[in-house]
Amino acid sequence: MEKIEKSDREWRERLTPEQYRVCREKGTEPPFTGAYNACKDPGVYRCVCCGAGLFDAAHKFDSGTGWPSFYQPIAVENVDTVEDHSLGMRRVEVTCSACGAHLGHVFPDGPRPTGLRYCINSVALDLAN
Repeated sequence: MEKIEKSDREWRERLTPEQYRVCREKGTEPPFTGAYNACKDPGVYRCVCCGAGLFDAAHKFDSGTGWPSFYQPIAVENVDTVEDHSLGMRRVEVTCSACGAHLGHVFPDGPRPTGLRYCINSVALDLAN
């Protein structure tokens, strides 16, 4: 995947303040507030920052956590993971491979076939039907 680099100023001009806070400053939207939490529409969830395809709606499930959850990305190379030790806990952060946007976290408590739960902020996504 081709890497996309922009200056901080370019990201601020492109994104809303909430998108910038979550995607570029590793923030989190409050649970049960995101536009895609309960969304059942088909399509591809794309990175709001760069448009890269991240998750297929067919892989979405209701985790009850308050954030859109997926059991796998469209392709493993489309997302990167890195250990996150913020907030005094060990988590695995999920970022867009193309632009480095913070998307959310992945946990080992999802459904079959992967057993993973990609817990993703709605504000980091754009659903394209």
